[in-house]
Formats: sequence, structure tokens, C-alpha cells
Amino acid sequence: MTLFRPAAGRLVVLCCTLAGSLSLAAPAAAQPNGEFPFDREMLLDVAPMRPVKRVPILAVAPDGAAVVDLWCKTVNARVTIAGDSLRIEPGPLPDALPAMMVAGQCSPERIQADAGMLADLAQVESWKRQGEKVTLNGAKTLRFRLSSH
Repeated sequence: MTLFRPAAGRLVVLCCTLAGSLSLAAPAAAQPNGEFPFDREMLLDVAPMRPVKRVPILAVAPDGAAVVDLWCKTVNARVTIAGDSLRIEPGPLPDALPAMMVAGQCSPERIQADAGMLADLAQVESWKRQGEKVTLNGAKTLRFRLSSH
């Protein structure tokens, strides 16, 4: 039975080392107000409107220029960030339908959802990042997840 004691001791050391490494990495990922994810796609954390898999995506450049891919259409926007304050000034919805359109992409429900999403974005007042999730707060809370692409 003494043959197993050294192996058991190594297992305890290995487990303690792994636990220590994880506890050091956890605070960095859980920072409530990390840096704003410039130049990253943020996908609205909702189920897609079938039959199309597209969900709204927000991408903001460091200079504040933004692109908002809505349920159907795409608009440009201007984003101003100061600390945890955030203001989005979306451009108007284009009249034209997308050039590369699949069946069901621009149903009346999706076009109406585009207008609603633009209104919600225009009312955003603050933001918070927690790991790979970004929350925009305003009249409505919008939760995004960072794209892994």
C-alpha cells in the first residue's frame, strides 16, 4: 500500500496548482466594467426570428463609428462613450431592401423589429461588460455576447 502514497501526493499538488491558477484567472474575466469591446462584433443575446438565423449585431470602432446589423437591414450609427455612459445615435433605416436577401429575411415582422431595435438603441444610457457579455441599459436592457469569430 505504500506504493500509492507518492502518486496520491502528486495528485493533491496537481489539484492545488490547478485551483490556484483558476483563482488567479477568474478575477480578470469577472471584472464588471472591463474595457469596451471596440472592433468586436456583439451579437444580441436572443433567439433568431425563424426562418432566418440572423440576429442583430453591433460593431463599434474606436472613433465611435458603428454598424448595426438589424433583423433585416443594416444602418450606420455614432457611439459616444464616457466611462460607463454610452449614447448611440443610429442613422435612419434605409428604404431599400438588402441586396443579398434570402426568403423570409425581410418579413413585415422583421422590418417592425428593426424599427423597435433602433428605438431601443437610441435610448441607451449606460453599459457594463462582464467577461464576454456586454449589457446596454436604457428604457430596455439589451444583452449582447461577443462574437467568437
